[in-house]
Amino acid sequence: MRFITANLNGVRSAATKGFFDWLDAQKADAVGVQELKAQADVVEDKFRECGKLRGQFHYAEKKGYSGVGLYTREEPSDVVTGLGIAEFDVEGRWIEKRFDKPGRKLSLISVYFPSGTSGEERQAVKFRFLAALAPHLRALKAEREFILVADVNIAHKEIDLKNWRGNQKNSGFLPEERAWLTQLFDTGADGGGLVDVFRTLNDKPEQYTWWSARGAARANNVGWRLDYHLATPALAALARKEAIYTAQPFSDHAPLTIDYDFKL
Repeated sequence: MRFITANLNGVRSAATKGFFDWLDAQKADAVGVQELKAQADVVEDKFRECGKLRGQFHYAEKKGYSGVGLYTREEPSDVVTGLGIAEFDVEGRWIEKRFDKPGRKLSLISVYFPSGTSGEERQAVKFRFLAALAPHLRALKAEREFILVADVNIAHKEIDLKNWRGNQKNSGFLPEERAWLTQLFDTGADGGGLVDVFRTLNDKPEQYTWWSARGAARANNVGWRLDYHLATPALAALARKEAIYTAQPFSDHAPLTIDYDFKL
């Protein structure tokens, strides 16, 4: 199974830059997209399908804001829209497709974590989201296998951004945010027990998925790794190949592809 995640920074903008043409050639089985910045009237009409992929979406109530989607070749047995928490569900941050068969419960999920870069108020929202998400993921892991793709808006370790020394007090690399991810990956009794799949395949530095629009950050690869595949251990163990696609800039993020040795 080939699973791609991409923050589009606006589905219409990404489409004009060739994202869906590129995607059609990738032979993906599943694609999670974040930051649609569009509502149902636009997305359902123009972007519901890409080749043999069919999407389901969670829209923000605010126009031109947030929103996530999940495209798959296979039809799911169920679709879950939202976390069931009003504060975050009005912002369109969670779409989950379930592919349940006898003896197997499996979910693919696309999530857009809040950003705290605009100020203290939004940083507080981000912390509340993290606090609510952790027990939700633990409960989900107790009942099913899953791969969650997301713009997490956090760089976990120093290796995950170019200028880590100068960003230790900035949203996206705050100690509390990084500790949240560390706890999520902890295999102890109090940990989340999930796996940062990309890092099981690639331990090299300068593997970034987001670059600021300021200066020549992208040209000089002064970036952050903000886009993740987070998986339960059994599925993470089936990951075989990763790739960050940087040849074409569809948005300020780059698509991250991981191939897994299983079929839906």
